Amino acid sequence: MSETFTSVSQEEAGFRERERLTFDLDADICVIGAGLAGLSVALEAARLGTSVAVLEGRHIGWNASGNQLGTVMPGFALPLAELVERVGFEDARELWTLSQEGAEFVRANATEENMPGIGVSHGVLEVSNVDVGDRLISRLQMLNEDFDTEVEGWQVDRVREVIKTDRYFHGMYYPRAFRVDGRKYVHGLAALARRAGARIFEDTPVVSIDHSGIRKRIVTPSARLRATHIVLAGNIHLGAPLKRLSETLLPVSRYAGMTAPLGERVHDIIAFKGSVMDSDGVDHFSIVDGDRLMWESPETTWAARPQRFAGAIRRRIRTIFPELGNVEIADMFGGATGQTVHGMPQIGQLRKGLWVASGFGRQGMNTSAMAGQLIARSVLRGDERWRLFSPFELVWAGGATGRVAGQLVGVWGRASSAAAGSLARYRERVRVREREREARLAEANRVAGTGPRRPRPGHPRPVRPTAPPEQAPAMAEAGEEERLSQ
Repeated sequence: MSETFTSVSQEEAGFRERERLTFDLDADICVIGAGLAGLSVALEAARLGTSVAVLEGRHIGWNASGNQLGTVMPGFALPLAELVERVGFEDARELWTLSQEGAEFVRANATEENMPGIGVSHGVLEVSNVDVGDRLISRLQMLNEDFDTEVEGWQVDRVREVIKTDRYFHGMYYPRAFRVDGRKYVHGLAALARRAGARIFEDTPVVSIDHSGIRKRIVTPSARLRATHIVLAGNIHLGAPLKRLSETLLPVSRYAGMTAPLGERVHDIIAFKGSVMDSDGVDHFSIVDGDRLMWESPETTWAARPQRFAGAIRRRIRTIFPELGNVEIADMFGGATGQTVHGMPQIGQLRKGLWVASGFGRQGMNTSAMAGQLIARSVLRGDERWRLFSPFELVWAGGATGRVAGQLVGVWGRASSAAAGSLARYRERVRVREREREARLAEANRVAGTGPRRPRPGHPRPVRPTAPPEQAPAMAEAGEEERLSQ
């Protein structure tokens, strides 16, 4: 694979007239869906020297791929401990390594030389809503020693030094994680794929698919396409021809807001320059464009107009950072991702020549890139590592009932997080008051001279009578009560 990349112009990065498929076409690989996953497949396959056609029913990055915060770090939506329990330690290590390779794929593409204005910021800080010092140590050891991941544990004081709020406690800092402008990245990815030879057709929905035989047939409103391999990368929007596959995903919408410029005060309160997310998946934010705050809202399982969540985001910012006051939300955006029942992405071959790359949920940046590499390299080089995802089968997401259940679980989870956070902050305040009381008592004793006294010269220290052994515990207890009464 060539490692030489070419800079992308503004016209190529999405500001160009859309090309529709209006003529019959043959290709080695047909990718359905021009989001992060589909474009990653197209770029990797084109770089490996095969012919690729991408079909998109609307336009590039119209959904979640072009409306996300752009945080890139290794991992999956499924917690690491549960991943190990599910597939075993060795396979979990390999899957984690693949997620790291996906993050590096994004890093290699998302440079100012390749994508001007991509706005890379380095470092991601994952903060906890409760005091988890003991659990943090074991997780750090697992990531550092067993999964070769560079990560640092931050104590409460260090977290609050760079994020001035009492809402967060310990933190885990990932120095190699980073953030990019998500919208520019998806369009830049499309431009790089075109440069490598892939053809991308927008406003070209798929009407039907015949995946039997060696050469599969794809029908669009105005043309037909034949391909040896089809990659389904349309997330929850694959449409009627692949409704059963779409129903294995739970649609989850997340909305983000961008504040008006906040001036220097935002840097006084948030000194951390990278992305911040909490361990419960409630808060996710970063400073962009110098002094604006970009903040992602909690998720819902029903689509709505993004503007409806502006008030919720404004209130959340004021809750976490009351010193910022009632900020103005200048822009809102959002999209729907497909989450699987088991929390792992859907990557693999459904039948000979028919592939799926979907279900990326919360970790879309690195896992969609990983899927693109895996599928392209399997088709063209025989790489079989996609089979590591075989234990995570396609499971029906429950339809409308699943959406209701997912929404209730989300509400319950946020309420539980809020309750746990309130309890943790209450306990912290109690500990602080107790330390202050002990300090005042010690100072009062010092001023009153009630501490141990030295005997005057020439006056021997009086000898206290020694109690019989059977009375010693009682006298010790009486002495302790006298000390406390002082």
